[in-house]
Order: sequence, then structure tokens, then C-alpha cells
Amino acid sequence: MPSSRSRRPTPSEPAASPATADADPPVVDTATDDTPPPGVRLELYLLRHADAGDPMAWKGDDADRPLSGKGRRQARRVGRWLADLGRAPDAILTSPKARALQTATIVAGALGLKPMVDERLGGPLDHEVIGSLIAAAGADARRVMLVGHDPDFSSMASSLSGGPVSLRKGAVARIDLSEGAGSGSGILRWLVPADALPER
Repeated sequence: MPSSRSRRPTPSEPAASPATADADPPVVDTATDDTPPPGVRLELYLLRHADAGDPMAWKGDDADRPLSGKGRRQARRVGRWLADLGRAPDAILTSPKARALQTATIVAGALGLKPMVDERLGGPLDHEVIGSLIAAAGADARRVMLVGHDPDFSSMASSLSGGPVSLRKGAVARIDLSEGAGSGSGILRWLVPADALPER
């Protein structure tokens, strides 16, 4: 369960979205200290790609479907917000599909990073794949961001945290892992939809 602390978000910080309608909203941890919370081995960030328009209206290969103008704005908001929080990941791994790669590139640019393309994020995910993706980020990584697609991301966020989680397009979830990427091994710290973030 998330921390029992409660406070109001600052003007630059959105209220965290609850994982379910009945759950208490996870507390958004705005600490800039790079030291992980006690017992936490890794902060895993799952970022669903931002809006890419109507897939039925796209005539090309679905893998080439790009972000819409709305999606680019969503990605910029997420990147700026994470930069303001001081929560830059040690590594950002992304699906090669255009909409995910563009989302990752925009967010990474706001954080002074470059995303790494990993083909596995473009296909079905399971706990073994998530574990291997985390390992690919490096043994010293304390924060890892994965950028990809639904339904896999919502399914994995739910399984990792032990409760139902739904990621909207452009939403980012932070799940703290104390061990590996096994089912129910993490704590959902926050779930923030891109459209809840300020645009400036």
C-alpha cells in the first residue's frame, strides 16, 4: 500500500490519480534526493505512449503511426513535470514503434537523456521480460523508465502492484520494487495522467 501520508499537491504538481475508484490516491513523492526509499531496490516508471490519433484513420503500417499534436503536447508535459520533480531515470527503454519512440524521445529530451530502443517493448510482455529489461538498464540503475503500449502496460502495472491499474495514453506510473519483477512484488507510488499536468 502507498504511504499513509496525505498532503495537497503544489500548483505545479497534479493530484495523483487513484488506481481504482475505491482506492486512496497514491502520494506523489516530490523528494529530489536520489537515495531510494528504505527497502526499495528500484523505481520502475511505466509510461504509456501519448495520443497517436485514430488508428482506424491511419492508412500505413500501424508501427509507423506517429503522435498527434495532442500526443506531442502530452509528452512535453510529462517530461517537464519529471524534470521539475528531479526524477530523471537512469535509463529510458522504449518500444521501436513510432508513437512510443516519439514519446520517449520528447520525455528524454526534457530530462537531458536519450532513449534506448528495445524490440521487446513492442511485443507481448510478461514478468520475465520486464525483469530482463530492467537488467538491460544496468546493475547500478535505481530508476528505469519503460515506454510502450497497452494492454500490456496496464496489465503489467496491475500485476506488479497487486491491484487493478489502468494507464491512459501518456500516463506515467511509478512502481517501487523491493525485489525482482515478480507478480505483486511492487508498490504503486503514483499514477499520473498526462492531461492532469500543467501546460506551459
